[in-house]
Amino acid sequence: MSETGLPQSVLTEIGSPIRESRLTGVDELARLAWGADLALAAAARHALQQMMEDDSRSVSAAAAAALERTAVRLDPERIDFGPVAAETQRLVADVRVDGPPLAVAGATVNVSGPGLRAMLSGRTLRIMWLPRSDWLDGSVTVRGPAGWADVRVTGQVAAANAPFAPVAPAADYGTSRGAEPAGLRTYDGGMVANGYGTPRVTVLPAPPASGRRQIGTTVLVAILTTLVVLGGAGVAMALLNDGRSGPAPVAALPTQPQPGPGAALGSAQPATPDPRITRVPLAQRVKSVAKPKVIGTVRVGAEPEGVAVAPDGRTVFVANQNSRILSLVDVATRKVTPIALRNTPRFVAVSRDGNTVFVSMYEDDKHTGSGVAVVDTRSRKVLRYLDTGHMPYTLAVAPDNKLWVPIHSDGRLEIFSSGTLRMVGELPVKPNPHAVGFSSDQMRAFTANHESNAVTVIDMRTNKVLQSIPVSRAPHSIAVSPDGRMTLVAGYEADAANLIDTVTLKRTGPFKVGRDPQSVAFSADSRYGYTVNEGDGTISVLNGKTGAVTATVKVGRSPRTIGVSPDGRLAYVSNGGDNTISIVRVGE
Repeated sequence: MSETGLPQSVLTEIGSPIRESRLTGVDELARLAWGADLALAAAARHALQQMMEDDSRSVSAAAAAALERTAVRLDPERIDFGPVAAETQRLVADVRVDGPPLAVAGATVNVSGPGLRAMLSGRTLRIMWLPRSDWLDGSVTVRGPAGWADVRVTGQVAAANAPFAPVAPAADYGTSRGAEPAGLRTYDGGMVANGYGTPRVTVLPAPPASGRRQIGTTVLVAILTTLVVLGGAGVAMALLNDGRSGPAPVAALPTQPQPGPGAALGSAQPATPDPRITRVPLAQRVKSVAKPKVIGTVRVGAEPEGVAVAPDGRTVFVANQNSRILSLVDVATRKVTPIALRNTPRFVAVSRDGNTVFVSMYEDDKHTGSGVAVVDTRSRKVLRYLDTGHMPYTLAVAPDNKLWVPIHSDGRLEIFSSGTLRMVGELPVKPNPHAVGFSSDQMRAFTANHESNAVTVIDMRTNKVLQSIPVSRAPHSIAVSPDGRMTLVAGYEADAANLIDTVTLKRTGPFKVGRDPQSVAFSADSRYGYTVNEGDGTISVLNGKTGAVTATVKVGRSPRTIGVSPDGRLAYVSNGGDNTISIVRVGE
């Protein structure tokens, strides 16, 4: 290899006085630019840029074409969120990142447009719009060693009298339209695409004019002041400023289903849906209800405790303490498949891709058998067991796919990396951590510390404790709303719940609920919170903003935990005294 990093044979070809040899060298550089060796690929693209200055027009044209073939590309090049109801909290769409491995290695993301957010994970660029102004006409740019490409993003907030089915109202956080909620700011950390949830929009085909694409240098450049580069190759997150990138487009309210990729706008016959995009018409999205209803029960193992729902909503995972079994419940058929575990299972969490289930375990002496079972959901087999501290409690998967395990008896959190599941951090907290929840927007983690009557707030960028917030006695469980703005805490010995604003860290409450609230959760649209009251066999339903109780729902004996399906239609409650789970309709 030469000092440039390129093979000497290639340098000889591109330096040859013979035009045909230089053309052969261009082809070889293009091949190297597509390779998995990133340093070699970057050197090849740099050489191609120099070859564009070749005296031969055919060589310079071939080099330009090779650069174009090896540049980052985005598919589609335009996203139109269309008209949305004024109360819409967020909309999400996925874009595929094409090109050689160099296209995503070390790439950064720039965002321009009010209410836009975007992040890159592997080959997926996830774009989210938080409607903060009447119009959106912005862009998201992916920039890196393989050049740059952008996506134009448009949308419109429909007038109040527009023919739109209502969606869940967003909470009023004291901000005017056109401004970001107070406290939201640029941050870094290991975000992944699933942190924003399932895409719920139709991606439209590109406009007649092709998207802008520039052949850039190999130097990583950050243009916008809101750019942040996240840790890990190919992962980037950017938060916007509130400036507008262009004039507002004129958008008509839809009168029929939106066309899919490949169909002309206005076409009466939509194309076959692209399997990469989950299309959920805005008018059909689920709205949580103030008074949920139990619609069925399923018998599982002995004394079910922890419950979690798969990201696709098709499977419910239940940890059964007295039978040492993890039950996999098929939601459609209600068929139960058992997986035997080596120790007593307690609580359950699911990876963001749905491929792995994590089950915390310990025996009744709170010492023996402490660890986490790692279960593959496809093979339905235990892959391995992780050693942890004593009495791992309600574990959770963070936005960056790391596994956080509250170690109850040792007064700390253990953090395991995604993929390798190697322990990468330990964080002491007040005694004794029962559960952890995450606000992706604020990059904050919250732990309920049972014996300390407090919630610990952690900066996820540094894993440093920011604050300790007093709450009602014996905080047993904690949950952060899907919109990232409120935290709900169950005070087990106080028969009460508290709410904490994740931005201001202001606590409200206590709010009186049922006896011995052991577990909490939020509805998918963040409108309501739920406490599972073990002492009286009920669920209390609270307004997710005010804490007012809107309903009390009777479930089974000794209910323990609750899991809400991602689509917001159903919730599942484990009944430790009945060996069942209750199926509760929480949205419609």
